[in-house]
Amino acid sequence: MMALSILRFWWNGWIEKLYLQPTYFFSYRYFEWIKPLGDWTYGLFAVAFLSAVMVMLGWKYRLAIVVFFLSFTYIELMDKTTYLNHYYFVSLLSFVLIWLPAADYFSVDKGADKSVSIPSWTINSLKVFVGAVYFYAGLAKLNSDWLIEAQPLAIWLPAKYDIPLLGGLMQQAWVHFAFSWAGAAYDLFIVFFLLWRPTRPLAFVAVVVFHVLTRILFPIGMFPYIMIVSALVFFGADFHDRLLNMMVSIWRKITPTTSPLSRGAGPGERETNNKARPQDAKKVNWSKAVVYTVLALHLVLPWRYLAYPGELFWTEEGYRFSWRVMLMEKAGYLNYKIVDPVSGKRSVINPADYLTAFQNKQLATQPDFILEFAHHLAVLHQKEGGPLPAVYAESYVALNGRGSQVYVNPDINLIDITQATPRTEWLMPFEDEIYGL
Repeated sequence: MMALSILRFWWNGWIEKLYLQPTYFFSYRYFEWIKPLGDWTYGLFAVAFLSAVMVMLGWKYRLAIVVFFLSFTYIELMDKTTYLNHYYFVSLLSFVLIWLPAADYFSVDKGADKSVSIPSWTINSLKVFVGAVYFYAGLAKLNSDWLIEAQPLAIWLPAKYDIPLLGGLMQQAWVHFAFSWAGAAYDLFIVFFLLWRPTRPLAFVAVVVFHVLTRILFPIGMFPYIMIVSALVFFGADFHDRLLNMMVSIWRKITPTTSPLSRGAGPGERETNNKARPQDAKKVNWSKAVVYTVLALHLVLPWRYLAYPGELFWTEEGYRFSWRVMLMEKAGYLNYKIVDPVSGKRSVINPADYLTAFQNKQLATQPDFILEFAHHLAVLHQKEGGPLPAVYAESYVALNGRGSQVYVNPDINLIDITQATPRTEWLMPFEDEIYGL
């Protein structure tokens, strides 16, 4: 899926549009040193693509998965503007796969040795990893905007009037509420139905229908397909054996018998073997420790927003990396006012003169973007040898169908604010309340 995703990204010209054309890139905290590589960015994507193919084949697997994790994560960190939940998901998953024996069976590296058994903890850790994404997305939907106001679906769905058969329904208020409640229920319970064998086939059908429908309704890229494929991890070994057996049959017809995957018994032919092959106990324990630590962080990190004051949807402190999928519709307007500290001369700056349209849209509603770019403008307009100018924001934001209100305190010089400053100290108070998680 990631090999296809990278090809799609390249084919659509997004490498140039997102990483070569902009003159400024928004950085993640602590990763300010990661920037696009100019024309070498194409090489970076090529490395990520080739390593994804190698992982898929199980060829030089350990090297390939490390290279994929590093190259893909570097791509993700180059510009915060392009943040998506499934990019974060792929980075975490690829790191976890470094420590799992994913190429020990049915791979170019190891062939199809019928004596191999895979420890259950490695499969179960992936189930927890994928399951947490769904369950946390469901918990995040337990808020008054989503359940009581059907927001932001009540804004988004009416715009889908041109979809055949469904366009008319998208205008109905009851459909907005049905989608909101069904979406929350799906995310909260789908994992449990996937875990229980009697309901697993029907649950997987629900996974396919849900993600295909969301792909039709919303421009969310490869995420639906990635989650459909990831859900297959909940099926038992017998299911995967049947799939692999079909692949082996096809492979044997088109390759010589000396091919690595043609040697040994096919998946469906292997005998039950509960004995794990001899392994270095220290290596296994180390791998377990790393994977379990990542899983613990995976489960704890989404709750960090509880440590920050203010309304989460307004301040967005702790919003990213917490599986809050499609919960907000934020529209904003932003200009900056630059004041020379010596002469007192004032000038108004339109960020659209410095950024792409996509960057400017993200900037207008996200506090960390607004603060970062304010500091950047101060450096740009600093006179040689002189002090930094003061930078103020004229900012308005509308959240989930509410009226527009002043966002950034217009009397605060943003140069005096750091990333460690609580956002409630320089954002205007949210003039409403959202109940729930």
